[in-house]
Amino acid sequence: MADTQQVDETTGAAQDVKAERKAAKLAQRINAFAKEHGGTEGHVEYIGQRGARIVLVGADGAWGDVVAPTFTIAEEAVKKAGITVHETFDGEFAAKIKTGPYEWKRMAGIQLGAPSNG
Repeated sequence: MADTQQVDETTGAAQDVKAERKAAKLAQRINAFAKEHGGTEGHVEYIGQRGARIVLVGADGAWGDVVAPTFTIAEEAVKKAGITVHETFDGEFAAKIKTGPYEWKRMAGIQLGAPSNG
């Protein structure tokens, strides 16, 4: 069986333009979230081959995320958006998230009435 390898035939300049465009689109989404929630802070986390997850926490406690194809693009997106980026998702940052009944029920599992395993 022959080994095969996928080759990206786009040039370095074309890849740079594509990455720049993707970062700009992500920055627009981040800014839209910030506008809707009175500002936002974020954290960028590497998620493997899928890229990087940008977790956003609004000033009102709402949260969301966007996924970038690479960590570099994610970093560029938050830089373009001009938001505060936390190095870690620590307790102080996590405490800003406001969760509702839906999240608590999903996190609690069988304690709040989800089907039992036995």
